[in-house]
Amino acid sequence: QVQLVESGGGLVQAGGSLRLSCAASGRTFSSYAMGWFRQAPGKEREFVAAITWNGMRQYYADSVEGRFTISRDNSKNTVYLQMASLKPEDMAVYYCAADNTPQSLMTPNYWGQGTQVTVSS
Repeated sequence: QVQLVESGGGLVQAGGSLRLSCAASGRTFSSYAMGWFRQAPGKEREFVAAITWNGMRQYYADSVEGRFTISRDNSKNTVYLQMASLKPEDMAVYYCAADNTPQSLMTPNYWGQGTQVTVSS
């Protein structure tokens, strides 16, 4: 069982940066692939980024490639999403997720409660 708690959301101007954190409980954090998803009002939840259990590989949605960076610190049971050059269309609730592999992460077993990111134009 893994419990996920996101933090770091807030209000930022377009072009600005923000770093989200997701703290995980449980001693098996380092064995899970981790990811970030987002959901804007009136839209379906969408994949943003994922990282393998050892941090060696990262995956990104085309819409954030080159602007967002996912990373993890297994000693702190935490995964991060560094967001730069933010656009109004990045505004959404961002969710952290965990599952066995980046592929199975597309329908993850574990979700956080979400953190709001608001981008003003």
